[in-house]
Amino acid sequence: MERFLKRRSPPSNIELDDLSHDPAKRKNIQEDEVRRKYLTRGSCQPRGHTFKQKLIGNALRCFNPHWFDQYPDWLEYSMAEEKAFCLFCYLFRVQVGKQSGCDAFVSTGFSSWNKADSFSKHVGDHTSFHSNAKNKCEDLMRQGQSIRHALHKQNDIMKDEYRIRLSASIDVARHLLHQGLSFRAHNEKEVSKNKGNFIELLKYTARQNEAVGKFVLINAPKNNQMTSPPIQKDIAHCFAEEVTKSVIQEIDNDIFALLVDESADVSDKEQMAVVFRFVDKFGLVKERFIGISHVKETFSLTLKHAIDSLFAKNGLSLKKVRGQGYDGASNMKGEFNGLRSLILKESRSAYYVHRFAHQLQLVVVAVAQKKHNQVGEFFDMIHLLLNVIGASCKRKIVLIESNCKRMDEGIKNGEIKSGTGLNQDQSLKKPGNTRWGSHYKTLLRLVEMFPCIVEVLEHIQNYGTDSTKRQQAYGLLKYFHTFDFVFYLQLMLVVLGLTNNLSKALQKGDQEILNAVSLVESTKRQLQKLRDDGWDDFVAKVYSFSDKNETEMPNLEDEFVDSRKPRTKTGITNLHHYKVDCFYTVLDMQLQEFNDRFDEVNSEILVCMSSLSLIDSFRQFDKSKLVRLAELYPDDFSFVERRSLDHQLDIYLLIMCKRMIESLGDLARVLVETRKHLSHPLVYRLLKLCLILPVATATVERCFSAMKIVKTTSRNSIGDEFLSDCLVCFIEKHVLETVIKRFQNMNERRLHL
Repeated sequence: MERFLKRRSPPSNIELDDLSHDPAKRKNIQEDEVRRKYLTRGSCQPRGHTFKQKLIGNALRCFNPHWFDQYPDWLEYSMAEEKAFCLFCYLFRVQVGKQSGCDAFVSTGFSSWNKADSFSKHVGDHTSFHSNAKNKCEDLMRQGQSIRHALHKQNDIMKDEYRIRLSASIDVARHLLHQGLSFRAHNEKEVSKNKGNFIELLKYTARQNEAVGKFVLINAPKNNQMTSPPIQKDIAHCFAEEVTKSVIQEIDNDIFALLVDESADVSDKEQMAVVFRFVDKFGLVKERFIGISHVKETFSLTLKHAIDSLFAKNGLSLKKVRGQGYDGASNMKGEFNGLRSLILKESRSAYYVHRFAHQLQLVVVAVAQKKHNQVGEFFDMIHLLLNVIGASCKRKIVLIESNCKRMDEGIKNGEIKSGTGLNQDQSLKKPGNTRWGSHYKTLLRLVEMFPCIVEVLEHIQNYGTDSTKRQQAYGLLKYFHTFDFVFYLQLMLVVLGLTNNLSKALQKGDQEILNAVSLVESTKRQLQKLRDDGWDDFVAKVYSFSDKNETEMPNLEDEFVDSRKPRTKTGITNLHHYKVDCFYTVLDMQLQEFNDRFDEVNSEILVCMSSLSLIDSFRQFDKSKLVRLAELYPDDFSFVERRSLDHQLDIYLLIMCKRMIESLGDLARVLVETRKHLSHPLVYRLLKLCLILPVATATVERCFSAMKIVKTTSRNSIGDEFLSDCLVCFIEKHVLETVIKRFQNMNERRLHL
């Protein structure tokens, strides 16, 4: 009897999480745990898929999605093979055997779309192959009739106690998941003083609620306490599945954009995060996190396979993707072999958009650093400074104390104002290429704390115990007193300052692509103005900093001496070198990169989209361009619909010009609120296509920030599925009441509710 009461585990050679979702790719099975997993998932019904047409006789025919409504529990469709299958017959074909004429729904797949009556023939009467398989599936999921439950007699009191324990564990897990906290501790025995967050919070709940405390932990049966690690993982998985299900329901088989990024977690495993951007039924633009997948390699094909698996799992089709947003890496955006091109092969209207905010960081910093030697040397010295001071806690404290002393003196002398929130303790920030605006903050701190930094470097040079650090401090002090340092410090501050507001604006999750392009253009104009007319003001800032900090100040009219070849005559003045070779060159690089990187999106699409701009009461409205925009989405607008769109746009313009609307997002919301999206469906469809084009993957970046909270150094062994489940629950934070039912169905439980 004991062997029946033990929880059955899946066969050692089968990973339940790796089971294929596509019915054409499944292997023959005989294990009940695998069958239960498939039945819990439900049949694979990609309702939003664009079903492939097939020439049958003299007509093109395809699968009718209404058949899913007729046979919701067993009918499946393979997007890989474009064929129909039967879930019940696949799961129990070995036990039931073969039936003539029905094997197509099990192994080869059914694709005779002109024979709709074949579905009803496959079902047959109560003695058919299909009916026997269906009965076996129902018996498997009907836990109350299993041998385990027959031996372990249940009554209503036991069920109520079990429900209380399960509900308490679910409430505790929900709280921990929403806070991103760990569940377990190294020692959860009764004598342990720290049993982990799950047990400790459950104990607290029991103390606060006497009705719960009677049936949990030590008051619960030893073999049914609902606190074991597998139980905790099952609960987290149920929450994640329900959250993902709600997101898929929000999309409702409509079009959406795909945002993907990859990053290594704390255990150096490469993870791929996926976010969907779509317009919901209320006209609101949303970006929702779907999950992460572990990828062994970051090749484009590997990433594509991971996305295919994720889409198949959730019954989604790449045919509905209308936008792509990546990090700009070659394996992502490659024109020929990148992930971008692989998805374009399946969805020709999945236009790719650069991650504007991330690209801005690359434009301003990385380009100048890589293409201009003096700028590269400047950032190398900044990096060295951060290593010399930031690598030691003692040196950090010395810097902070020196800065506090300087601020106290400034306040006493009236040079520094005091007030709430002012004059906080500060230290040097370490910049990062993927942290937008971080270089600008680092340089601002460097300017503000420059006297203190020099003082700390002098202390290291004179009294440091490490000879390497002493030599590095000497080199830094020597460089910081040169005119080159001051010049490039002020130059990068000016350039980064001009682009900082743009960087912040582009990080907003609800940013529209029209606004983004407008912001980029205005920033380019500011850079061009700085190049044409900003030299005199810039030199004044350089001289002011040099006077204040007693750094080297050369005469600009003297001949320039190259420090690498001091004996070689250059034949140019200092003015020519710093103005033409440095100032103009760096700004020209920025302008060129802006033009190159921010012109990746199909220029024709952007021009056409600008006709939807709300500026000056639709001043840029151009009906011909909007009709052309519809032509660029052939899967969304037929020839007849494009003709109808021409007439709808005239009426739409007359109605919307009378309203005060600030953005395209507000326009979509107003159309839904006034139900104008029903009278102008083609205009609303065009508007959604513009809204879902992603400007930046800020949401994906935040997902990786959340991953650092969930998967910490102390939790570096957390599994891939459990990590994904925790992240989905932590980021989306849904409260769902259907978790108990899913939890009961996903495994055979001791008690049946």
